[in-house]
Amino acid sequence: MIPDFIRAHRPFFIWLTSLSALTFFGTILVIPFILIKMSPDFFDPEQRAPYLQRRHPVIRFILVLLKNILGIIFFFTGFVMLFIPGQGLLTMMIGLSLINFPGKRNLERHLIQHPKVLPVINSLRKKAGKEPLRL
Repeated sequence: MIPDFIRAHRPFFIWLTSLSALTFFGTILVIPFILIKMSPDFFDPEQRAPYLQRRHPVIRFILVLLKNILGIIFFFTGFVMLFIPGQGLLTMMIGLSLINFPGKRNLERHLIQHPKVLPVINSLRKKAGKEPLRL
């Protein structure tokens, strides 16, 4: 019964398998790169995107819009990765860090302080010769 269902919907399962493989290998490459490039004071409460403050208001609006769209894509991709291979929670966290919403900084700090999250990120940063994240 199940093999018949899979045969009947073969293009969908090929697409789903390809998407799963792409997200798995893509996150293995992209997530560590982002975590290593992240400023050590990224989660500092006083840190407020200084690179955007110097931009023209129209350019700033476009950059913030693109950053939020990218964050939403990361967040939902991470959610999907909870059910398929990939680093779902980490991808969702990076997506949240890109999206602007009220209370975001408090949520980020709460998530990053988890005993299983911060040590892993800081060990990755240490291997890359970067200083640990400061909270």
